[in-house]
Amino acid sequence: MKEEDLDLNDHIARAKEGNQAAFRFLLNLYWLEVYYFLLKRIKNENEAEDIAIQTFSKAFDKIATFNENYTFKTWVITIAKNTHIDLARKKKKSIITETTNDQQEKVHLVPDENPTPEDHIIREQNLAKLQKNIRQLKPKYQQVINLRYFQELSYKEIAQQTNEPINNVKVKLLRAKKLLAEIIKKG
Repeated sequence: MKEEDLDLNDHIARAKEGNQAAFRFLLNLYWLEVYYFLLKRIKNENEAEDIAIQTFSKAFDKIATFNENYTFKTWVITIAKNTHIDLARKKKKSIITETTNDQQEKVHLVPDENPTPEDHIIREQNLAKLQKNIRQLKPKYQQVINLRYFQELSYKEIAQQTNEPINNVKVKLLRAKKLLAEIIKKG
């Protein structure tokens, strides 16, 4: 049976069971609507895209809580709106307040030190530990982490190399980072 032959509720039910093809179908079906909703609010293409990625990641993490009495589109747009609001609040909190002359003088007194040999050793040990943690991920997540952060490929280049749509690469990378963060917290 082809994906197009299934109705939306079947895709949602399959997504709730963890079916990746159903996730991909929902992502492709609603990506533009979520993206343009955010773009209207933010007026910045990169930020809208980043928040859309986070939105779908949250939606797929919480898909078991989706109530079929509501429309999926409304549910995912609500997640997008709330994600944008949360990020705007965080950004507002992080705005640096004006510094006094005394504070600015103290900033100039901070010495600029080059890394010591000990710093290099610590960095190498941390990198080895990080690579060990990455190896605990599923191969598909290891691949996108390595391509993005070690080979420094763009989303487009990763999509070409993995033969996947760019939206899938972005969501997969976001999931990989979440899983890696959980592994690091446990370790």
